[in-house]
Amino acid sequence: MSSGTYEFVDSVTSDLSFVARGPSLEAVFEAAGDAVAAATVESLASIEARTTRSLRLHDTDLEVLLLRFVNELIYLRDAKGLLLRAQRVRIERNGEIELAAELVGERLDPARHTLASEVKAATAHGLRVARVGDGWEASVTLDV
Repeated sequence: MSSGTYEFVDSVTSDLSFVARGPSLEAVFEAAGDAVAAATVESLASIEARTTRSLRLHDTDLEVLLLRFVNELIYLRDAKGLLLRAQRVRIERNGEIELAAELVGERLDPARHTLASEVKAATAHGLRVARVGDGWEASVTLDV
């Protein structure tokens, strides 16, 4: 799926924070989506590609766009019962920043998906997206 990576980092609050890295913005967004899924269920491998959704978002601020993207994944889990991972993310800058993504996954099945934590939302606390060396990096805090 993603060519980006993520790692959870220690936090002084009860929140859960992660850093997503990748060679492109698209890879960072994909990795951030995987981090949300990994915070939700104990095994990413348990999420099968049984359904597909398209997602389009736009904003003038890259960090706000990432926040909205992560919160949309959480909303789809809570409101629609879907565990989704991002693939084929495309980001274009034409005045506004536009994101188009294909989300794949399936309905949350408690018999197959062991829950890791209840992610409520992504927060603006510590939110950062920046170019780092030859790639990109994002810091995100989840309210759990």
